[in-house]
Amino acid sequence: MQMNEVKDELLSSDIRQLGRLLGDAIRNHLGDPAFERIEHVRQLAIRFRRDNDEAARAQLSDALQALSQEETTQLTRAFSYFSLLANIAEDQHHIRRTRAHLIAGSPPRQGSLSHAVGNVFDAGKADALETFFEDAFVSPVFTAHPTEVQRKSIQNCQMAIARLLSERDRVQMTPEEAEQNEEALGRGIVTLWQTRLLRTSKLSVMDEVANGLSFYDHTILRELPKLYSSLETMLAQRDARWEDAELPNFMKVGSWIGGDRDGNPFVTADILRSTLQTQADKVLDFYLGELRKLASQLSLAQILNACSEPLRALAERSADASPHRVDEPYRRALHGIHARLDATRVVLSGKGKQADGVQPYAAAAELLADLDVVQHSLVSNGLRALARGRLRQLRRAVKVFGFSLAPLDLRQNSDVHERVVGELFAGAQPGLVYLDLDEEQRISLLLAELESPRLLTSPYAQYSEETTSELDIFRAVRQAHVKYGKESVPNCIISKAASVSDLLEVALLLKEVGLLRQDSREVDVNIIPLFETIDDLRAGPAIMARAFGLPFYRDLLTSRADQQEVMLGYSDSNKDGGFLTSGWELYKAEIELVTVFKQYQIKLRLFHGRGGSVGRGGGPSYEAILAQPAGAVQGQIRLTEQGEVITAKYANPEVGRRNLEVLVAATIQSTLLPQAQLQPKASAGAGHLAAMEELSGTALNAYRDLVYGTDGFEQYFWESTVIAEIAALNIGSRPASRKKSTSIEDLRAIPWVLSWAQCRLMLPGWFGFGSAVQAYLAAHPTDGADVLRGMYTDWPFFTSLLSNMDMVLAKSDIAIAGKYAELVKDKALRDAIFTRIRTEYAATLDALKLITGQEELQQANPLMQRSIRNRFPYIDPLNHVQVELLKRFREGKQDAAARTGIHLSINGIAAGLRNSG
Repeated sequence: MQMNEVKDELLSSDIRQLGRLLGDAIRNHLGDPAFERIEHVRQLAIRFRRDNDEAARAQLSDALQALSQEETTQLTRAFSYFSLLANIAEDQHHIRRTRAHLIAGSPPRQGSLSHAVGNVFDAGKADALETFFEDAFVSPVFTAHPTEVQRKSIQNCQMAIARLLSERDRVQMTPEEAEQNEEALGRGIVTLWQTRLLRTSKLSVMDEVANGLSFYDHTILRELPKLYSSLETMLAQRDARWEDAELPNFMKVGSWIGGDRDGNPFVTADILRSTLQTQADKVLDFYLGELRKLASQLSLAQILNACSEPLRALAERSADASPHRVDEPYRRALHGIHARLDATRVVLSGKGKQADGVQPYAAAAELLADLDVVQHSLVSNGLRALARGRLRQLRRAVKVFGFSLAPLDLRQNSDVHERVVGELFAGAQPGLVYLDLDEEQRISLLLAELESPRLLTSPYAQYSEETTSELDIFRAVRQAHVKYGKESVPNCIISKAASVSDLLEVALLLKEVGLLRQDSREVDVNIIPLFETIDDLRAGPAIMARAFGLPFYRDLLTSRADQQEVMLGYSDSNKDGGFLTSGWELYKAEIELVTVFKQYQIKLRLFHGRGGSVGRGGGPSYEAILAQPAGAVQGQIRLTEQGEVITAKYANPEVGRRNLEVLVAATIQSTLLPQAQLQPKASAGAGHLAAMEELSGTALNAYRDLVYGTDGFEQYFWESTVIAEIAALNIGSRPASRKKSTSIEDLRAIPWVLSWAQCRLMLPGWFGFGSAVQAYLAAHPTDGADVLRGMYTDWPFFTSLLSNMDMVLAKSDIAIAGKYAELVKDKALRDAIFTRIRTEYAATLDALKLITGQEELQQANPLMQRSIRNRFPYIDPLNHVQVELLKRFREGKQDAAARTGIHLSINGIAAGLRNSG
């Protein structure tokens, strides 16, 4: 047995055990015939996938077509649940391997904090760390998108099973304990099997808020403060200057959930208020619980240990009159803090109780000041060890989360801002048609109005529902700043930003509600353009340069510490221009933005709108950050985490902690070790850039010719994928399209990518690359191949690009995709388009192997190969079942059972592929 096989034996054992327990649950619930039928399909699928046995494929197809609707649903549920269990086993095995690595004292792994910090010290740049942390900002931002198909109840079941698997790895069990663990696992799997996979009603925005906040319970509230402590300890062990130092708040987890209005009419001012209230209640409830635990631990008697005068005063102010604690000043002080925090909760979230005479905290800084009194008293009286436990974590939590928990971003489409501003101008200046003005006229008008002390809005005017809603939500932000602090809603993001006027329109709306003050030229939120399409990415740097050249806008940035954030859209640029061109245009835009910002002496913060799939900019975060062009990180980065990816990364506390560490480690490395920043080598850099430009041009033409230039492609897409059924799923609060149409232009990038993933084609993650390489080699027959191989070896941007495409291709299956193509009714259309897709797929595979030198996909990633080997025999049958169900459904068999079967198959395939949307 080879080394990797030995290491993975525990994983195989876990998967076998979980599969056996699931089989027991199925047999007990459905009976032996059903179990045997499901097991027969499983064995055929394994045989075909393992041995490429065509006879097994034919038998599998026959077996699936022979199933009744009820039998099909049973099989779909069984294979879907197995995929969920395989995910749990893989996550636990990753944790097991990581812990074994640490316990053995092996060298730090790439991507870990210890590895990044060690590299900085080894490079002699320890002095730069202090400056780095003073200005650093790292923030994953949770978003709610319609690709998270799992119910919260299913996630809870998975976490319970994961805890039991983890317990076996961490505890040396007696035979009796091992038996009890096995029984508990069985009960957990029975509960999972009996828990409904699908939602019966569509999610509301507040449902999404609750789902997003659940990850704070599991992971963020506890693991993020621990990360700070771990890093502080790590630095102190290497350099005495860091002894007792406390790092600035350089990392926060943000959110869009409850503030993202782009295409979601259900996000209103009332929803924003409810979201902020719910967030406040979540964090205050956490603080209260930690205070109770801390009070139970600090049972220090005054007669045995002195305390500081401020601590004694804090204890005296407490209303704690218990005679049992009269000589326990720390407990009394904490009781008083708890009472004030309880009163604060009443004010901020409407929950809790406020005792007579107890004043709520006006701000989180006041709570922190009281906790600092406790900390200083412990340290000054020789009890430093006690100050470094729960109290240390609580103090850090208050610093990071405050009373608002998560910074909530606003987002709206520039078209909406344009219409609202147009209506306001029309009301204030009858006859003025703002939408008829050209860009320079708009800029001139907007600047004049921004300089004016008057307001455009009137309490006596009647505005449209859209304008009223937009003004209300901005007013709600101002109220939130007063109630929770300005950090509660710090950003306003403009989707589809394409001009300077798009920025100034938002500035004007902020002025109307008092969030921008014309006299002092101060603004209370960051105005952030989101450049999404290929054209917008190309225009973005010039737009920012024009804005920076406007004195009024430049003064606004002065009030924001001379910093401007720019968001880059991976999803829509991919849907617009294809995988290769999207990646290249994003890279070029970053280079040009760095140049522009340096010219105007503005600090740049990039916000990467990445999704879970490669077609939406997904892929390993560590490699993606390191592959950024020089100067694009500068210690500051934000990136989106969405839907299913949030569950995969943050549902398990240890996995979540690892993912947070990876973001920090990559930011440290990218900022302080530019030699590790993976740029083209100087000797070949210009040639690499020119080659990439040539490749991108060909890939763009190939992609757009297929998607936007081929007659009937829209029909092909809707008939050969599950897009129509995805649009009907209860998996998110927002519609699948921005408008009521079937056009690809109006379709959101998320369901676009998810649909191609479901049919195992993954087209947004590779199409156009094969044509691009073929054309390049034809144009450069002598050295073309060597240039491309050199790019792969020397330029990590290109390496990362191909690595992500390799992963997508490994999860694709052109034969299964061909089954979906058969759903297209027009045979001529089907044959014409699928032939083009299949040809491009083959060319892309050949090109990838030529450049990388690998003989098979994911050859350099045995972990992914193992994952594919374990789970694909269970995903493949779900695809075959889905095709059969779609045929029946579209032929008129549209009863509830058929609809449920299709939705179950979507759920199961998404769970098996993991990063599918």
